[in-house]
Amino acid sequence: MLRRDILAGGAALAGAAALPRFAIAQPARNRVLRYVPHANPGNIDPFTNTAFVARDHAMLVYDQLYGMDEQFRPQPQMVQGHVVENDGLLWRFTLREGLKFHDGSAVRGRDCIASIRRWGRRDAFGQVLMSRVAEMTEESDRVFSIRLERPFPKMLEAFSKVTTSCLFVLPERLANVDPFTNITEAVGSGPYRFVQNEWVPGSSLAYTRNPDYVPVPNGTPSMTAGPKVAHFDRVEWRIIPDHSTAAAALQSGEIDWWEQPTADLFPLFLRGANARNIGVDIINNTGLIGIFRPNHAAEPFNNPAVRRAVLTAVNQMDFMTAVIGQTGIEGRPDLRREGIGYFAPESPSASAVGLDRLRKSVEAARAELQAAGAMGARLVLLNATDLASINAATLVGADLFRRMGFNVDLVSTDWGTLVARRASRNPLDQGGWSGFFTFWSGVDHWNPASHASIRGHGANAWPGWPEIPAIEAQRDAWFDAPNDAAALAATTEMQRIAFQEVPYVPTGMYYQPTAFRRSLTGMLKGQPPLFWNIRRA
Repeated sequence: MLRRDILAGGAALAGAAALPRFAIAQPARNRVLRYVPHANPGNIDPFTNTAFVARDHAMLVYDQLYGMDEQFRPQPQMVQGHVVENDGLLWRFTLREGLKFHDGSAVRGRDCIASIRRWGRRDAFGQVLMSRVAEMTEESDRVFSIRLERPFPKMLEAFSKVTTSCLFVLPERLANVDPFTNITEAVGSGPYRFVQNEWVPGSSLAYTRNPDYVPVPNGTPSMTAGPKVAHFDRVEWRIIPDHSTAAAALQSGEIDWWEQPTADLFPLFLRGANARNIGVDIINNTGLIGIFRPNHAAEPFNNPAVRRAVLTAVNQMDFMTAVIGQTGIEGRPDLRREGIGYFAPESPSASAVGLDRLRKSVEAARAELQAAGAMGARLVLLNATDLASINAATLVGADLFRRMGFNVDLVSTDWGTLVARRASRNPLDQGGWSGFFTFWSGVDHWNPASHASIRGHGANAWPGWPEIPAIEAQRDAWFDAPNDAAALAATTEMQRIAFQEVPYVPTGMYYQPTAFRRSLTGMLKGQPPLFWNIRRA
């Protein structure tokens, strides 16, 4: 049997000439976009750093083989099209003409292959793909092929995903760097160039528009799909940990866009003296899902009964109220959601199975803890005080754990220090840890492919290292599911197992508004904050 499946990139459609390549003429001060991200990216390697802010940085600098639109459908981006043959065992991709890296070199098939290999060593979705790859071959500068040992129908979903780590295409010389060694040079082929010599770690980053970037010639901008047209000559990121300082800068016009303002400032932006100049909106409609991640490799959370006791105690609305408050915005009067399981509630993977385990009872949790022999056990709870949402959730969690009967040692640092410490598998008295609170975008929990925190593959898992073979078996079943019903059966069983084994504790979900000067228009909806299409009116 021979099957061909061709996605045409559209070489020269009639409307292509109408796409603007350059920013509209305007005063120099208006051609700079000043932005405050939610955190400092630190390490800028797009594959080794799984933090959202590192991905957001990479979206400016790099491009992807396929973009993903708001309906989570892959669309050609760097590729002109692809062909699938030999019953799904051979995929051949053709790159668009004229693609260049920021160092002036052409993007070639070998760059794509090297990037896929490096990404495939680090990313959970990529690891599944690479386990099925027989060989990858550059057939010409613009054509490369992937021959599989087993079909992998989710190839395009893997290439286009916006969850960390995304498949960004690097020059071969950088993609060949050991996957576990950080790249410190950011050279891509995306719509903006990283200004390396202006990077002040912990303070600021700068990007300039790439004059050689050629957007896809057709389609409508939608999340990471469609034409990526850069209207600003320069984008500046300013790291401002102090929320009152960031709010003042937004009100005065010193900055244009603040990614994650805190809930206490919404009334000021919505009804304050500068409300006519400041817009507040939700661009990530999949929400942010909170989790408590226990360390499965250390006492007391190496005991599943202790992990289940935490499930019994958690009231998700308590956590979400602390994080986002009770003040909504136009169109969404309540930014909080409870009844959140192990998959995003709007996703095709969602299920109500096991939600009754969230009993909101500290008294019942104390009894479970006593029965498990863990009453009074020491917990080293990590906290990141520079991230308001994590700090708020952690303080609620610390109080809850104390009321349950744990002896809580709260270790408060910045996010970067927390990330470094959570990699340690040492005992508690040698720099180890018991747990931490964090958040994932709803799209990260959309399906098992990129859902890192539900995985149960032990030492290779995300920090916390749960070893739950039954979850891994259902994840494999999802990848091989012949239809939607079989896929849902697999994710439903994953959730049932997760509520029993507790790889993590879901703490609820909220919608995070972003704040910006109303002079900005064209802001795209989606999971990453995106810097193309946006312009100043």
